[in-house]
Amino acid sequence: MSKPAIEVSGLSKRYVIEHESRHDNLRDTLHHTARKLWRRMRWGTSFEREEFWALRDVSFSIQPGEVVGIIGRNGAGKSTLLKILSRITEPTHGRITLNGRVASLLEVGTGFHPELTGRENIFLNGAILGMSRAEIRKKFDEIVAFSEVEKFLDTPVKRYSSGMYVRLAFSVAAHLEPEILIVDEVLAVGDIAFQKKCLGKMQDISRTNGRTVLFVSHNLASIRQLCHSAILLNAGAVHTTGPCNRVLEIYQHGLAGTETVIIPKPSTDLLDRAYATRVDIETLDGHPKAIVPVGQPWRVRVGFRIVSPQAQFVAAVGVKSIDGFSAQTAWAAPQDLSPGDYEAIFIQDRVTLAAGSYLIRIGLSSSDRTFQQFDAARLDIVSEGTQGFFPRTSGVGVVLNSMSTIITRLS
Repeated sequence: MSKPAIEVSGLSKRYVIEHESRHDNLRDTLHHTARKLWRRMRWGTSFEREEFWALRDVSFSIQPGEVVGIIGRNGAGKSTLLKILSRITEPTHGRITLNGRVASLLEVGTGFHPELTGRENIFLNGAILGMSRAEIRKKFDEIVAFSEVEKFLDTPVKRYSSGMYVRLAFSVAAHLEPEILIVDEVLAVGDIAFQKKCLGKMQDISRTNGRTVLFVSHNLASIRQLCHSAILLNAGAVHTTGPCNRVLEIYQHGLAGTETVIIPKPSTDLLDRAYATRVDIETLDGHPKAIVPVGQPWRVRVGFRIVSPQAQFVAAVGVKSIDGFSAQTAWAAPQDLSPGDYEAIFIQDRVTLAAGSYLIRIGLSSSDRTFQQFDAARLDIVSEGTQGFFPRTSGVGVVLNSMSTIITRLS
């Protein structure tokens, strides 16, 4: 039996997060300042430290020629795993064995020097992969033809659009004959025609040349079409491995429970005014749902307390991409509300956004002035097709008021 192309054993990655505490009263501030000075004198730091394990005891083996999808919710550890496999970062514990040359496409422009032209970056990437100049020249015309950026080949890549970056980067990674190709969600910024072209190329790489492909995507149709098997990560650990269809079924139905919802503690001024008390993400029949397929209905329920009368009060729900781009916003009609507990329900008949991970943002305002705004939870949108509005590539602005709203008084 041949050696595995990738063998991972007991892989763990720990990050240390440093916090600086904040206090509202003079006594606590003076006490904390004294502690900070003592820590700085003794250890050279004044911050509180917290450990975060992005990966914990991950083990698996992949044979040469396999195409494996890595799936999981945002924050599950997918990108951290790929960065370790690509030797961008080192693991805290564990061992990885890679039998073959690795090419990675993890972010737009990975491995590109912005001041160099497309032509120069092709040779630079080839050299990084260990290719000789003669080998790169042999593949050069194929790379340029596939990327469709010949007209801009002698332009510095810092002037490329994100789509042009991805076209050239994928073309270089795929054509320089790596034994192992690692591709993250980066292909999502390309147009649909180019995504199909890339999927076809990855199929050729595995079927014709017997090379290994690791592929991360929220587009489940692409995973199903391309991959023989899949690895499902959850909270930094391997949840399930096996045939692609079975793992996708578990991902869609087995992990669709309640998302961790963050409701910030109201500040002193909000305690005398109004503040959010609850956020629920769910199906229309009330079941918790943090994974929503494109085209399916869902709703957000926002509980809030009015302490003093609010004129022209508005509750709003926004959906934004992980990198902060506002994709969708909905708000209830302004109302004059008296003190009491209320609930605003935001209902969308069908998800229109493309597959990916998003953040749910809650906003409360009165008389056109926002007084509370926070990111409450993550939402994963999945797809069995290519449909869906993806604002970062379409050039279209925010989707406004695509959700119907109802405000009711609870007490």
